[in-house]
Amino acid sequence: MKKIFTIIGLLTSFLYLSSCEDYLDVADELAEERTMESIFSNPEEVRRFHRSIYNAIPNSGNMWFNTANGQDNPWTWMADEIEFRNVAEFNTVPYNSAHANFSRWGFYREIRQANMFLENARVIPQTGTLVSFLDEAELNDLKAQARFLRAYYHYLLFELYGPIPIMTTLANPVDPNIDFPRNSVDEVVNFIYNELTAVANELKDPNLSDQTRLAVPTKGTALAVRAKLMVYAASPLFNGGYTEALALRNPDGKQLFPARDQNKWNKALMATQEFIDYAEQGHYRLYKAYTNNVYDPHKSVYEVFQKYNEEVIFARSDVGDAWGNVSNSAKVGIDARSLPRGTLGGTSGTGVIGLVQEYVDDYFMMDGLPIEESPLYREDGLSTATEDLTKQNGAGISRMYINREPRFYNSVFYNGRKWHVGNQQIWFYKGGNSDKGENIDIRTGYINYKRLNRQVYNSGTSPRSVYRPAILFRLAEFYLLYAEALNEVNPADPRVLEYVDRVRERGGIPKLATIKPQMAGNQALQREAIRKESRVELATEGQRYFDARRWMIAENKPGEGGQGGLFHGMNLDAGSAGFHVRTPLENRAFEKRMYLYPIPLIETQNSREIIQNPGY
Repeated sequence: MKKIFTIIGLLTSFLYLSSCEDYLDVADELAEERTMESIFSNPEEVRRFHRSIYNAIPNSGNMWFNTANGQDNPWTWMADEIEFRNVAEFNTVPYNSAHANFSRWGFYREIRQANMFLENARVIPQTGTLVSFLDEAELNDLKAQARFLRAYYHYLLFELYGPIPIMTTLANPVDPNIDFPRNSVDEVVNFIYNELTAVANELKDPNLSDQTRLAVPTKGTALAVRAKLMVYAASPLFNGGYTEALALRNPDGKQLFPARDQNKWNKALMATQEFIDYAEQGHYRLYKAYTNNVYDPHKSVYEVFQKYNEEVIFARSDVGDAWGNVSNSAKVGIDARSLPRGTLGGTSGTGVIGLVQEYVDDYFMMDGLPIEESPLYREDGLSTATEDLTKQNGAGISRMYINREPRFYNSVFYNGRKWHVGNQQIWFYKGGNSDKGENIDIRTGYINYKRLNRQVYNSGTSPRSVYRPAILFRLAEFYLLYAEALNEVNPADPRVLEYVDRVRERGGIPKLATIKPQMAGNQALQREAIRKESRVELATEGQRYFDARRWMIAENKPGEGGQGGLFHGMNLDAGSAGFHVRTPLENRAFEKRMYLYPIPLIETQNSREIIQNPGY
């Protein structure tokens, strides 16, 4: 596996390269006769080198297709959530090893960087010629971070590809025989688990008051990644459920995927339990906001993404232009690309992050029931002034959008809704105000509203952009992972519904224990409830792509977790009278091989040891 290693320039941003030789090139500093000895003898150079290990942390806020790669968040529009205008080809044609645009294989670059740091960093005592120094306490802290990041990057590779080569030492780039096979699923999981276990107590506890360390991994981060890893390892995709993968073997005959082992759910429960125990010692809590001392679910589900808060476990702080600038069309993040064309500042090219109808339909009603069960749900015509019990809309709105849950109103911008600045009502039908005599950018009749900042506006003294972190892990997800592990081990445990209901209660809807007491103890019903809750709570955050695959529901029909098949939107070609009709939008491709992402073709071509994933 000649191309697995690389070293990035310390003073330049990382760059995903394509050739085997480039991946093994030395850093710019070394090419300029700056030896490892000189770098690791200077405290500032050591710290700079260490910061470069952070480069591959994903940016969950970057969903725009021109810039999204395996390090960003293309997964939301590769799942049954987002629809981008003019990028249908990414979903209608199955990807393959030669056309896999969002590879994470380049993460081995930062893994090598971490290995270099761990092998070379040492205490640098203060001398007369050095103003700064690197003492043992700081060195240990930096090494703990590097070790965490090395394990975390292995986890991200495993999440996408399944079994991958484990790299903990530096290879000789001039060795013509350099080649490494994939380790098995169990070997990869055990390595990451043991690394995170070993490093957890060396990392600091989270501390929101220390603004300089908010993006630095903590003990809680290590426990969280470990917990999620073990849930992955117990899930069908990695635990005997993917028949085609069971036949995958290295050239020496090693089997890479294990047969099913129910005990892995016990291990997952132990790991999630340890994280939950740690969280509930006061380290994390669900974010809740209040208006006039009364709990406000609408405010809560909005603000959790707008600032660092006690729910955030891990986030990328350096998000660049991921959120966008509404006055600069070149900065095409979520804020800039989610403006309806009819609002002030919304021009051609805005309003292109659409939502598929199947995603819209999965949000609950205000009574906590899905639309197919709730007596509140109707699609027949437009609402009257008194019908919307949530008070989110006036009269004349399609009844399919009234009486929905707070997370729906925080996530879905629909036909006839008023924009949050200027109170302007927006219409997407042909001839409506977002059309403006041109082609409508939005293809589905819905614009993504989740994680937008409601202060940005391209007018007057309003801010054109607002900073917030790109959240990777937050507590709500781990409540649901904990409930999932509990349910697979002992569905009679009352904590299964308790932890799902904590998420629902924060979201402003009734508890399952109240509205569906008959569900308690029924493993199949609880499993489905957990998956539906995850679908809604974590929508567009980049998790749905991986959940549908690890549960192995991606081959189902659309609306049942399926990632392929015919997806729908509203009828944009109709006027106001015919707009609210589910209309075929796009026939997306999903083949069983797509449960795992293909290893880049050049990797398997250049290696005698790297075996491709099934079906590619």
